[in-house]
Formats: sequence, C-alpha cells, structure tokens
Amino acid sequence: MLTAKPLFLQTAMTKDEQYMLRCIQLAQQGAGYTAPNPMVGAVLVYNDEIIGEGYHERYGEAHAEVNCINQAIQNGHATKLQQTTLYVSLEPCAHFGKTPPCTDLIIKHKIPKVVIGCLDPFVEVDGKGIEKLRTAGIDVTVDVLKKECEELNKRFFTFHEQHRPYIVLKWAQTKNKRINSGSSERLLISNEFTNRMVHQWRSEEASILVGTNTALMDNPQLTSRYFNGMQPVRLVLDKQLKMPSSANLMNDEAPTIIFNCHQHNDEGQTKYHQINSDASAVHQIISSLYQQKIQSVLVEGGAQLLQSFIAEGMWDEARVITNDELIVDDGLAAPVLQGAIEYHKQKIMNDTIKFYKPNTK
Repeated sequence: MLTAKPLFLQTAMTKDEQYMLRCIQLAQQGAGYTAPNPMVGAVLVYNDEIIGEGYHERYGEAHAEVNCINQAIQNGHATKLQQTTLYVSLEPCAHFGKTPPCTDLIIKHKIPKVVIGCLDPFVEVDGKGIEKLRTAGIDVTVDVLKKECEELNKRFFTFHEQHRPYIVLKWAQTKNKRINSGSSERLLISNEFTNRMVHQWRSEEASILVGTNTALMDNPQLTSRYFNGMQPVRLVLDKQLKMPSSANLMNDEAPTIIFNCHQHNDEGQTKYHQINSDASAVHQIISSLYQQKIQSVLVEGGAQLLQSFIAEGMWDEARVITNDELIVDDGLAAPVLQGAIEYHKQKIMNDTIKFYKPNTK
C-alpha cells in the first residue's frame, strides 16, 4: 500500500500505534522463513502517507528497514527521505551479521525520526541500535505496541532471554480424550482441513519432536508437505535406538536428530545425540536445542513425552485438537494439562482446537 492513507480498524489507536500495527502485519509474512532471525516489519511515512513498506523475508537476506527504504526509492520518493518517519517493529541492528547494520542505512539517508516497537534482546543489539541512532541526532521513540511486538517474536525473545527454545505442545484426541485406538492400527483423529493447519504450524517452528512409540507405531514423516513452508528439523527421543533404518524419519527429506543413550555421531542428514539415561531427557533435549541454536520446538507426541514436558513445566503454549464426534472404547488416554489457561478456541468442521498457556501466577 503506497502513497495512500492506511486503513485501520482500531480507531482508538494513536497514529504511531496504527503505523506500528501495519509493521506487525508486514512482519507476519516472514513467518517460518526468518529464523533464527526475528520477524520484522517496517513502514516509511511522509506527510501521513506510506511511501515505503518492507519486511524481513528470509534469513540471510535484507532486513525490513532495507526493503522498506529501497521500495520508497524505487517508487521515486528518494528526495522525501529526509522528511519521513520510519516505523519498525524491532530495534534496528547496529552490528555486521549476514547483512550490514540497518542503523547505518537510516543514518546515511538522514531519516530524522524512527519509531520502534520494542528493543532487540540479542546481545549484539540490545539498545545499541537506539543509542547509535540518537548519537547521530535522530529522534527515536521506543515501546510503541511493545507487548504486541514482543508477542510477534515470542520464540526469539524466549531463546535469548530464557536461553532455551520456545516450546509448543500439540496433540489430537477423541471426544472421550483418547489419542489412539489401543491397537496397532493408526487412528486418524483430526480432519483433513485441521491437518493442513497442523502442517502450517510445523512450518512455523524450527523443530518438531516425537517419542519412540510414535515413531514406531505411526511411522510419521514430520514434514510440512501440505503447506508451502520451511521444513522443521525432525527430532526423535529414541533412547534404545529402536527405530529401523527404513523409517520415514530416516530419509533425507529433512535433517533429523535422534536423542539416544548409545551413540553421538552424524550420518548424512541424521545426527545422533547421546543423552544420559539417569538425567531428565526433557532438560537434556532442551539444552541441546539451545546449544544448536534451534529456537523453537513443536512436541507432537506421544502421550508420555508430552506429559513429561507438562510435569516439568517446560512448555509455553499447548494446542489441543478434539474430534467432537469420534469416540473409541479403548486407547491411550490423552495428556492432562496442569496449570493451564485457555486463551483461544477455534472450530474447524468436527474439530475443536483449544489453545492454552501456562498459569504463571
């Protein structure tokens, strides 16, 4: 949307909040593609008109500020830059990484004012970008829609502030809260439309984890093949290495890490990570993912593994899919959430999806 006044639904918002909301909307388009970098959106405003927009589209490529400024220039607005306000959902970087510092570009084009959603917790930034801009004489406003901007990059913030990946639990259950049929036959619980959404969820996380029984009984692929997105790193807790070489998780469709008690080596796309049988597998997995810079994990099962994460309080959100029509007489009981707050509910045909977060009070 260029050289046009933006349309916002929340009329009670201030002008700065309205433009920051647009930054957030833009940033969300990078979901699943920017990790381990954060999602960031930027908007360039001249006389209450947006003359440039941009977002961080893919890891290793240009940041939001660069794409935004370049778009304004390409559309013939170069002479206006010194009279604009740049809105950006996250503090501009001040260091050399995969790309040059965005602060240098802002200073180079003499943009007089920058409005920032929230600070960047990454140690190489963390206030340094703001300091550099202010030292150059730029008017900087911070913490506009701060909570919303931090929520946008909750994985990134959790990783850098809590030194662990963001943890999402997910399972599907029958109406009477069973996750399988009790036999060797795989039970399909959620409908095809919900399944496609699950594949979108997979594409938005850096990794996806299952236990031995799930790997053996379901022989899953753990890919986002029903959604056009990035493939997560596949993780399996297989302490005794029971999974056969013919399993789908052993193919080359995506990298796989097998947490086990016997070996520690790499074999092509498969990495074996040895853990101690006498210590918490959950904490060892989480520690390993942090060391490998994997910022988020979707735990898909089975019930014992999910319950272990719940029991140790190692989760940030849970997504529970319930088929409101399906009932099985036997089968394994679904995990039980403890200390959970339901904050959202969604209905997809015969499936109800409930979203939970921990009660931290």
